[in-house]
Amino acid sequence: MRKISWTLTGVLMLIMTASASAHFQMIYTPESALDSGKPVGMKLVFTHPFEAGHTMDMEKPEQFFVVRKGRKTDLLDTLKPIQWSSLTNTGAAYETTCTLRGMGDNVFCLVPAPYYEKEEDCYIQQITKMIVNTAGFPTDWDTRIGLPAEIVPLDKPYCLWTGNVFRGIVKGDGKPVPYCEIEVEYLNHQPLMDKNAFAGTAAVRAPQDAFITMTIKANAHGEFTFGIPKAGWWGFCALGAGPDDQHNGKELSQDAVIWVQAKDM
Repeated sequence: MRKISWTLTGVLMLIMTASASAHFQMIYTPESALDSGKPVGMKLVFTHPFEAGHTMDMEKPEQFFVVRKGRKTDLLDTLKPIQWSSLTNTGAAYETTCTLRGMGDNVFCLVPAPYYEKEEDCYIQQITKMIVNTAGFPTDWDTRIGLPAEIVPLDKPYCLWTGNVFRGIVKGDGKPVPYCEIEVEYLNHQPLMDKNAFAGTAAVRAPQDAFITMTIKANAHGEFTFGIPKAGWWGFCALGAGPDDQHNGKELSQDAVIWVQAKDM
């Protein structure tokens, strides 16, 4: 559960209205491991991925860039506003196309504008990473980018078989965050790139609400491990990992998000 201060009214509102699923900032592209460089389309959506639930309106991000072989390239001006449709509503989102060349890792990083969550009376800023590799040559996948809140992977996020584990280190302001709470969700509805929408059919059905948003914790060194049970995209969100905890006079949860993709053997 997100660590904020509660009033009695806020608690009651949350109990009555909140979904079992969690907020997740997405940087989505269909494939994270490419045979060669090519133009890659991406959608930036702030939503509830397991249930394809409510999509929150994104404001223009503060930063969007890619790191490749240690070099940072600003991509903010490439973003185009779109409307993204979930199963319940339509929200403001962004899209872009980036041409990848050569061999190596491309670490896409998004620093969104803080989002005001009325039900919790706080702001949420989910600083997000997604890595696309070309030609199998590893370069930057385990590099600490230097984001205020960041999950540094210990396993290649684009090179996971179903049944592998994904390990990472939660860092805030460059330092490990001990015992950080991490929410995990499966991208359960296929994003339809040409329609800017989620598919209506879910890949799996949760047997109980706790399976929609799973919660794990990092250890004393900020490290965590999660076994991947199914092929597809998985999101990891480390709550309150960043150093900033106030925005516009209200509490801010500065979270670190990373997306990983697993394949069936």
